[in-house]
Amino acid sequence: MNIYVGNLSHQVTEEELRQAFESFGKVESATLIKDKFSGESRGFGFVEMPSKTEARSAIDGLNGTELKERTLNVNEARPRSEGNRGRGGGRGGGRRF
Repeated sequence: MNIYVGNLSHQVTEEELRQAFESFGKVESATLIKDKFSGESRGFGFVEMPSKTEARSAIDGLNGTELKERTLNVNEARPRSEGNRGRGGGRGGGRRF
């Protein structure tokens, strides 16, 4: 199950995120989402756990708890909708004079 973890401190590492979830079961991956220009954490990430039971325990056990002085927002990740992909600039065509 893919789990969304929000409101992460910018000081949290992927290893620390993994360790927080490993107390609930096997973790396949723990990924922090980073700004593509600065390389800094954007304050959220995803954890993949193969067992739904363990993943649900982790969500229930970690949601609302603190990690590095930030209250975590933990829930099942939702698939990206087509409207959220590739956030283009939003400027239409046409010439301005």
